[in-house]
Amino acid sequence: MSAQTDDIILRALAEDAPWGDVTSEAFLPESATASAALVAREPGVFSGGEVFARVFALVDPDTTVELGLDDGEPFAAGAVLARVAGPARAVLRGERIALNLVQRMSGIATLTARYVAAVEGTSARIVDTRKTTPGLRVLERQAVRDGGGRNHRFSLSDAVMAKDNHLAVLAAAGVPLGDAIRAARARIGHTVHLEVEVDRIDQIEEVVAAGVDTIMLDNFAPDELRAGIAVVAGRALVEASGGVTLDTVADIAATGVDVISVGALTHSVRALDLGLDVTVS
Repeated sequence: MSAQTDDIILRALAEDAPWGDVTSEAFLPESATASAALVAREPGVFSGGEVFARVFALVDPDTTVELGLDDGEPFAAGAVLARVAGPARAVLRGERIALNLVQRMSGIATLTARYVAAVEGTSARIVDTRKTTPGLRVLERQAVRDGGGRNHRFSLSDAVMAKDNHLAVLAAAGVPLGDAIRAARARIGHTVHLEVEVDRIDQIEEVVAAGVDTIMLDNFAPDELRAGIAVVAGRALVEASGGVTLDTVADIAATGVDVISVGALTHSVRALDLGLDVTVS
């Protein structure tokens, strides 16, 4: 488990019980032990098993967690996904944080798997965006991968990606877009990926001719995507973005785009209904 993940968990634990769990400390004998089962209330795709286990290890190394399946595996309602045992105070101390994280990650993996299934048989990749929960990006990105999706750039430091607001600033400054792309290409390292977003077909030729690696066609209807792909003519990867839903993603994929970015995978996903059934002895 990475130091970044440990930091997320420790911050969450500190937020949840900054001065200890006063309820368990007041009600439960220090010697009491407990066991618990992580049970699925609905079907889905599992994600966050190691994160779930790490929560309890950081609360008390005397707890043990046995995972019932690997990340990325589907499960049915009623399935036991993991079992926890150890000091009762520790089990209850970690319960909510462990559940919060595994429920959200499994929700993301489950939704991602639905998008991936919807584009099966096409060449399109389903990828996430930077519309992640602040502080949880590393976990949410893992959940997308567990659902069969791919990751876009992790941060602003990872690739050059000029979007509508960048282009608006350039236009206001009177800088031709093609000139700006060529200047950016000259400034960045040879391994840095360069992507530019457009929202009109008449922008495509200038952008592609300037030498981008990927062109993003934002909020293009399927017929417009096909026309845009014809203009690109294999000179760059084509990404479709904007308002993608489960109802529209198959039609978008059928146009022949290489990548479909879906903000909904992380920014509006519903946490999966999982429960931790505890028995205290």
